[in-house]
Amino acid sequence: MTTTAKELSAPGMAARTAAILFVFVIIFTGLLSAAYLWTKPAIEASATEEKMKLVDEVLPRSEYDNALLEDMLTLPATPELGLNEPSTLYRARRGGQPAALIFESIAPDGYAGKIRLIVAIRADGRLAGVRVTQHKETPGLGDYIEVKKDKNKARPWITQFVDMSLATVSDKDWKVKKDGGHLDYYAGATVTPRAVTKAVFKAVHWAEANRNQLFAEAAGKGGSQ
Repeated sequence: MTTTAKELSAPGMAARTAAILFVFVIIFTGLLSAAYLWTKPAIEASATEEKMKLVDEVLPRSEYDNALLEDMLTLPATPELGLNEPSTLYRARRGGQPAALIFESIAPDGYAGKIRLIVAIRADGRLAGVRVTQHKETPGLGDYIEVKKDKNKARPWITQFVDMSLATVSDKDWKVKKDGGHLDYYAGATVTPRAVTKAVFKAVHWAEANRNQLFAEAAGKGGSQ
């Protein structure tokens, strides 16, 4: 009789276990959802702050008065910028008028691989700033393209691009001085600055060719080349 009773109660035990697990899953999922909703504003605020820190390095806030991170375009893959996947472009405006474009670019031919950049170009074609966001260049040799790694704190190498434009610098001068161009470089490490200079030059040309269309596109939509 005892064995039969145990056998008869087995389905009931299984059902109760399943019910307990189901309730546990519901409670756990609810707690996770609550935690996500609780932390989401802080996470979003932190992400926004990080984006603005990067933008601030290439374009002073005094040069625009719009909600920069809301005035954006999703660009398709853009070979002219070295990008083989979609990216985001931001548009700075002042008094409703175009002020600058901020976007990503990649130098594919760095000494140790791709060098990712963020570039800000004013509406008049002048470079407002360039920064390296990711690279694998040799520490202590080619990594001076990154501001914090450059030993020249008074005038980091990457700041040479500020105010350069197609109107003020001839195409043949968009090179390092070793190649007969306008830009300084550090002895023993020319491959890296060559790659960055070439990428910036291409970015300036691309922006010049597409500036009016990019500023005219509705915010949030995909731009075109």
